[in-house]
Amino acid sequence: MMGLPHAFRAAVGRAGRLALAVGLLAVAGPAAAETLKLRLGNEGVYPPFSMVDSGGNLTGVEPDLAREVCKRLQAECEFVVMDFKALIPSLVQGKFDVLISQVVPTPERKQKMDFTRRIFYNPTVFVVPTDMDFQFDKEFLKGKGVKLGIQRGSSGIKYLEDRLGDSIEYVFYDNPEQSRLDLLAGRINAMFEAKINSTLNLLQKPEGKGYKHAGGEHWVGDPNVPEIERGLSWGLALNKPELKEKLNLVLTEIVADCTYTKIRKAYLPITTLPEDVDCEAKTN
Repeated sequence: MMGLPHAFRAAVGRAGRLALAVGLLAVAGPAAAETLKLRLGNEGVYPPFSMVDSGGNLTGVEPDLAREVCKRLQAECEFVVMDFKALIPSLVQGKFDVLISQVVPTPERKQKMDFTRRIFYNPTVFVVPTDMDFQFDKEFLKGKGVKLGIQRGSSGIKYLEDRLGDSIEYVFYDNPEQSRLDLLAGRINAMFEAKINSTLNLLQKPEGKGYKHAGGEHWVGDPNVPEIERGLSWGLALNKPELKEKLNLVLTEIVADCTYTKIRKAYLPITTLPEDVDCEAKTN
């Protein structure tokens, strides 16, 4: 640099420092990127999909599936547990990032939240005593004094109100376990619940021998969704397309490599997706 004007030497020095800084950023690459941090909402009282164990830990199919998602995204995740009826309002208010409790994509919900790919196929059914031979339509039920239990915040509420109107009395519960107890005690005549859950938590237990599914399987979600795509999903805010893409890519990968099936089998002996059926014989 000897003999060069001072201004030129200064400019070269600044250019060198800039090049060095750019080079360091390039070397740092992804390591310099900020770690993805996610808060995950769940109700913790929906066995076998979610429950809180004796040690106060959130466990079940969905929390474990969420942990695998976070692992593959290299994300720091925190669980937020609250009543199911508060989950969607809390998501919309930004109190957490992803609702990892299976929800049905209804037209009303699609106006205020977005959904991942389907996580489970778990249609809704009526659960009734075996000696109850009812048809679930307005004309048949009108005047019979039927009391039906259903969870607060459930997408099934509007579905039933549209189809049965005031021909039955709706009895609302904070979680399905409460409605099952009232069904067993005879305080309600029927309940409207997810098929897998009612099978495992009532019909396959000794106290459930006097009960059955009735009235067929019901899709309580958006009727415009093609039948082959119907199922329950996780939820997220409308304005997060990049997060949705990341979640869907990782979830599809987890399903395809049969990790989904391994997680499901730890809690549930029933397959919950067509792809899960394909993985059933490939996993221990």
